[in-house]
Formats: sequence, structure tokens, C-alpha cells
Amino acid sequence: MKIAVQCDSPLLQRSLELFLEGHLSSKRQCDMVIRDKMIADDEYPTFFITSNAQSNLVKPFSKAQLLDSLRKKIDSLKDLSASLPAYQRVDEESDNRVGFEILEHHIEKLTREYQTNILKAVRAFYEK
Repeated sequence: MKIAVQCDSPLLQRSLELFLEGHLSSKRQCDMVIRDKMIADDEYPTFFITSNAQSNLVKPFSKAQLLDSLRKKIDSLKDLSASLPAYQRVDEESDNRVGFEILEHHIEKLTREYQTNILKAVRAFYEK
């Protein structure tokens, strides 16, 4: 279970980070994003924590309640994705591979640029 936290409330943000230590992830690699505002985001599955009864978890809550609610939500999403046709799941996997390859090339490019800049600085230092 990989979780990203995006809360406007700094207290809730920090509490969730402490509760979810070991499960935290970046937004791009997460299974779920936890928010304290209802924001429609089709890109990432969202888990809402507010004092409103329509949210996924109502404040105040305990660590056990949080983890239980998150597991239930993620399990329901897995059940939903299992019902997708096999060709759609394959397309998503190939998209992830392509995204990783793009990231890998970008990192290689940045590394070469960084190496070039360091070598220029060293040459300039010794030419003085």
C-alpha cells in the first residue's frame, strides 16, 4: 500500500505522515492520495478525510481506523481493476514501462549535463 498525502491542514498532514510511516510514497507512485478537501482528480484514486459524513473517513479518527478504511478502499479499487478486460490492464502496464523509460532517459541526460558542468568548473580552476 503506497499512499501520498496532500492536505491543506498542516496538523492533519503531519498526523497522517506519522500514522502512515512506511506506507508514504510520491504522488506519481502511489496507490491512493489522501486529501482533506473534495477535489475531483481522475488521475489518482482519492481518499477524503473531512468532518463531513460523505467523506471516506470522518475526523477525529485513530490510526487503526485510518489503516482499516484505506485497506477497504484499496481492496475495492483492486476488485474494480480486476474486472477490467485483460487488454486494458496490459495497456496500463506498457504505459508504465514507457513512462519509466522516458524518466530513465531524462535522468541520463541530466547526469551528462551535470558531469559536463563539473568538468568545466575543474578545468577553469586549474587554468587560472
